[in-house]
Amino acid sequence: MNVLIIGSGGREHVFAWKIAQSPKLNQLFVAQGNAGTANCGTNVNIAVNDFDAIKNFVLENNISLVVVGPEDPLVNGIHDYFLADDAVKNVQVIGPQKEAAKLEGSKEFAKLFMLRHGIPTAKHASFVKENIDDGFAFLETLHPPYVLKADGLAAGKGVLILENLEKAKNELREMLESEKFGSASSKVVIEEFLDGIELSVFVLTDGNSYKILPEAKDYKRIGEGDTGLNTGGMGAISPVPFADAEFMQKVEDSIVKPTIEGLQKDGIPYKGFVFIGLMNVDGNPYVIEYNVRMGDPECEVVIPRIKSDFLELLEGVANGNLFEKTFEIDERSVATVMLVSGGYPEAYEKGKVMSGLGDVQNSILFHAGTKQDGEDIVTNGGRVIAITSYGNDFEGALNQSYANAKKITFEEKYYRKDLGFDLKGKEKVTS
Repeated sequence: MNVLIIGSGGREHVFAWKIAQSPKLNQLFVAQGNAGTANCGTNVNIAVNDFDAIKNFVLENNISLVVVGPEDPLVNGIHDYFLADDAVKNVQVIGPQKEAAKLEGSKEFAKLFMLRHGIPTAKHASFVKENIDDGFAFLETLHPPYVLKADGLAAGKGVLILENLEKAKNELREMLESEKFGSASSKVVIEEFLDGIELSVFVLTDGNSYKILPEAKDYKRIGEGDTGLNTGGMGAISPVPFADAEFMQKVEDSIVKPTIEGLQKDGIPYKGFVFIGLMNVDGNPYVIEYNVRMGDPECEVVIPRIKSDFLELLEGVANGNLFEKTFEIDERSVATVMLVSGGYPEAYEKGKVMSGLGDVQNSILFHAGTKQDGEDIVTNGGRVIAITSYGNDFEGALNQSYANAKKITFEEKYYRKDLGFDLKGKEKVTS
């Protein structure tokens, strides 16, 4: 079959890398792609939200499956667009429709969904600028730290965790009245802080059956020791050492099953990935957030652990027979280290020439923010390239990625050197 992947980051390079291994594949296209995806298929210069151009390309190239990587086109209704057009309504789209995409597009929608279906999560309330005084009063009922979340999409940067009450009130005012995160923060969800350790669980579903993919832990903060500003992710590890069989059974019983059943009860069709951000609080899982696509850089450690034909799994999602598909996981640990541009996640420069890519050994390079410029590969984003390695444990996998991180050079390169610092000594995974 001919497949089109939508997106241009590390996640989409992983998809392209894995799908290209399938004997079911005929031609692979990526819109817009990057310098890495060009080695797996053909890059196409179409923006992710240009649905008309995507439709025309699908028709001209006999595409039978569209895999949507980022959240924006999902929240904007790309799946609904295909279903509503007779010319492309039979083209299968991996990624939920607009109503289901609200699980990521609106923090309030997600919270109400969790409450409705008895899914464990933190106490919360939502506020707009007209009732900001109620927001101040709600903050006063909580203990620090205080969690403020922009209701809408804010490129992974709309969450603030603050120790000081007055600072939290000031930031709430900045978000609601000064549009600190644009329209995304016209409504703000204030949450009780959950004290624990985070991990992410990924589910692939056709809306009825599901398969739980390998779990992962990513590192969002720019600075070592989890300090500084939030980023899109500085690296990830899978499996997560403390996520043993008992804990993962709790996740399935109290979160995964109620989520899939809740979608069914609410009459919300769902074909694609459910990314569940969790907090392990004293051995019990609580949902922090839903995303409606694979995570990045978690994708760079999760998908490499899937030994099964990934395209066949996606075909099962599209055709509604995922339960029939085989699913096998590599027991080895996988770690990825993200090299980023100097200044990220704030202002940074693009166009820095990269070298040393050909010197990397025993790791897989997943391009995120790169492009081909003549004979050179140059930086083209904040997160530039992910170095993924296998190992007998996460420390061995990390050591391999770090060894190769030293070989790749570009001006003002930065990466965290302490990934996994909070996992040392944790119980070894048993499933």
